[in-house]
Amino acid sequence: MKRITLVIPEGYSNLTTMACLVGSYEILTIANEIWQARGNKQLFWVSIAGVSTNQEINNGMFAVKPDILIRDLTFSDVIIVPSINKAKIDFISENRTLLDWLAIQYKQGSEIASMCTGAFILAASGILDGKTCATHWSLAETFRARYPQINLLEDKLITDENGIYTNGGAYSFLNLLLYLIEKFYDRQLALQCAKIFQIDISRQAQSEFIIFSNQKSHNDDVVKDAQEFIENNVGEKISVDTICETFSVARRNFDRRFLKATGNTPLEYIQRVKIEAAKRNLELSRKTINEIMYEVGYSDTKAFREVFRKFTGLSPNDYKRKYSLEVV
Repeated sequence: MKRITLVIPEGYSNLTTMACLVGSYEILTIANEIWQARGNKQLFWVSIAGVSTNQEINNGMFAVKPDILIRDLTFSDVIIVPSINKAKIDFISENRTLLDWLAIQYKQGSEIASMCTGAFILAASGILDGKTCATHWSLAETFRARYPQINLLEDKLITDENGIYTNGGAYSFLNLLLYLIEKFYDRQLALQCAKIFQIDISRQAQSEFIIFSNQKSHNDDVVKDAQEFIENNVGEKISVDTICETFSVARRNFDRRFLKATGNTPLEYIQRVKIEAAKRNLELSRKTINEIMYEVGYSDTKAFREVFRKFTGLSPNDYKRKYSLEVV
């Protein structure tokens, strides 16, 4: 079982910090419960870590008692840093205990997420150097002036790069949580959480093929280019031979390399990308199943339904009834 740790940024908190902590803890706990109710083993253990044993938030209005102190936590698979009080940004560098701990955790392989102004803490720790990130739009110029070595994308809701996740302002942290649930669990669980907590999951437009991100952690550039080609041409009737011709590679060699790099054959990957796009349309649009079928490059209704059932266990109609967000 893996560990998700919510970090209390002592001395830099406000009401939004509390909202991030409480919201994250509740949503991730519910996600675990739903996941186990499906017959799966618990995937994550959610805990709260702090610099000291009792930490006050918003000038003593609230107090949080961590499960563990960061000095005693040698490793956490995922770490989430909540939003902080923007009035305290100038003093972040003074908290070397937290900053150094985050840098060590990331070096050891932890994946780290920040919510809203929490990106300033990640930036001060050095782990964002040379990477992209998001933060609250109102602090974009302040962030750029302070950390010119970081590529701030103020129009992005969520960024995901090399095990670091950031999101835009305020309560968009809810979308980051759905993003992480989809990445670490699956799309269906993220949809269920979106329905339960009434979160607009469609705001995650840039994450259409997030489920394939783990299949791109290889070093075969030809295969990566082929994956991008498949994802960018989801509406076309793509054959493996066409891909081989496009990238000037022999079919047998390509099949072998693709399977080794991704765990899927090229045909399986093409089908999975198309079905993932179809699922998104079924979840978020009012289009008919035939319209969606044509949009993802199928013209044979029987073939589309068979492939859809192969990867989802449901017919397109059943999937739409179960996961459409039109009822939200």
